[in-house]
Amino acid sequence: MTKADTRKLMAGVSIGDCVHVAGILNFLKLADSTGYKTVFIGAAKSPEEIAAWAKDNRPDVLAIGYRLDPDAGGRLFQRLKRALEETGLTPAPKLIFGGTPPVAQVAEASGIFEKAFSGAEDINEIVGYLKGEAASADEAKYPGNLVDRIRWKAPYPILRHHFGLPSVEATRAGIEKIADAHVLDVISIGPDQNAQENFFHPENMDPDQAGAGGVPVRSPEDFGSLYAASRRGNFPLMRCYSGTRDVIRFGEMLLETINNAWTAIPLCWYNVLDRRGPRGVEQSITEAQEAIAWHAARGVPVEVNEAHHWSLRDAPDAVAVAAAYLGALNAKCLGVKDYVAQYMFNTPPGTTAAMDLGKMLAKLELIESLADDGFRVWRQVRAGLASFPADLDMAKGQLAASTMVSMNLKPHIVHVVGFCEGHHAATPEDIIESCKIVHGVIRNCLDGMPDMSLAQEVQERKNQLVEEAKVLLRAISDLPEIVPELRDTAERAQPMSQAPATPPMEVANLDIDINALTNPRILAYAIKAGLLDAPHLTGNPYACGRIRTAMINGACVTIDPATGKHIPESQRVERILSGLRQAGT
Repeated sequence: MTKADTRKLMAGVSIGDCVHVAGILNFLKLADSTGYKTVFIGAAKSPEEIAAWAKDNRPDVLAIGYRLDPDAGGRLFQRLKRALEETGLTPAPKLIFGGTPPVAQVAEASGIFEKAFSGAEDINEIVGYLKGEAASADEAKYPGNLVDRIRWKAPYPILRHHFGLPSVEATRAGIEKIADAHVLDVISIGPDQNAQENFFHPENMDPDQAGAGGVPVRSPEDFGSLYAASRRGNFPLMRCYSGTRDVIRFGEMLLETINNAWTAIPLCWYNVLDRRGPRGVEQSITEAQEAIAWHAARGVPVEVNEAHHWSLRDAPDAVAVAAAYLGALNAKCLGVKDYVAQYMFNTPPGTTAAMDLGKMLAKLELIESLADDGFRVWRQVRAGLASFPADLDMAKGQLAASTMVSMNLKPHIVHVVGFCEGHHAATPEDIIESCKIVHGVIRNCLDGMPDMSLAQEVQERKNQLVEEAKVLLRAISDLPEIVPELRDTAERAQPMSQAPATPPMEVANLDIDINALTNPRILAYAIKAGLLDAPHLTGNPYACGRIRTAMINGACVTIDPATGKHIPESQRVERILSGLRQAGT
């Protein structure tokens, strides 16, 4: 016996001589995704035909579309009202309208429609209406944490954008404008470098660099005022980049002042490697793990924004994929329950869409091999900053193109990068326009888009990178067996105290000891030895910096500097391990 379909029936139709049906069909798709059973009656139907169909099929909702003359539309609406009354339908179907702004005004004035949509509405408003949520400016309507916000807006991803102007006052006013625009779900405060590194050490700040790279927040009250500015419009979530010093203290302050939606902490960076802080590599990894565990213990979602830091420095794609797995593995072992996996496209510059998608799918496969009931993975996609040209019109095209490709990952979060970033820091107006561009792309993608991830060259690149990343991860895991000075470290190491004891296990077909891949000393050694390496680290005494890469057929690969030819990852890794073995004998 089949179960009865209890969903409400929504019927869509264009009325009168109107043959425009795209808007109605798109609306029906959205209604279907929110739980309605939908049917399209047809185009250019008379009011009497619509009423007759309603009498025979008894829909709960009639969605009427009309995009022609407003005066003619008004007459059609009155005919529809009379025709429905003459059918004697009880209960009468609820009527909603969609059309151009002038016709929507007439529809609203007619009094027969419960809701009239003009096409200018925010997607949140449309989805909220379909889900039966009353429109209001009440903060209680908008979920105040990341996971609930994602679920509330599904199947549509939430949007995030970075924002920070050279003064607190301008940033506060900008946040108000952005919130009132209803186009952005998460505002990421970008503090200046003085704040990130020396928030609790004002005596060490360089006054000449105030406002350089972000907003010069100098006190918890500054952060509180920015959060207060966001309590309007669509009440966006707030978050902030983590500190590069006093990481836990900074994180605690963010949680108290802006209800930090999630924290983003790199595993191996914000230290002497990138010169964004004075900490050594091993120390910073240890402190990053402590900060991740601190946030996990308080139920704060965590993003370990590790992989793209390697790609930003022209590391080979295999290193970036392995780093993505290392970040997720460390997060899981430290007790994180909700993990935000960021996938930065277009990095390094010159990466083609097919190779980019293969690279991201390789990361996704390895990261999501760790997912279970206690470790939920939320996908966040973004365009690479360096891919944006200074020509603003071309940059808008790049933003749209990158968003379309990244939608193949079916993201929960789209990190919007302002189209203007290759020219100037984003103003509120730039952010609003960028979000609208992205909304336009997302709507088209959700309406139905070919799955680019199934392309043969994409799958081949994904499979290749998964295997290459496994080679690299196994090599890091084997370091204690090869390097005498690491043996005591491995023997002393215990599973992280913040997580349950975890024995060696097979993950994604990897026979690895988790402790080796979560041990700060071993990870720091992997960087110094060159297993984790990037060309931009050349000359850095805390790294190796010997690797050389090139873009070949749209992918970033290791090359032999003498010949310019590609070196497979297995060969690169074996060269390093052989050198370590010889040094240890």
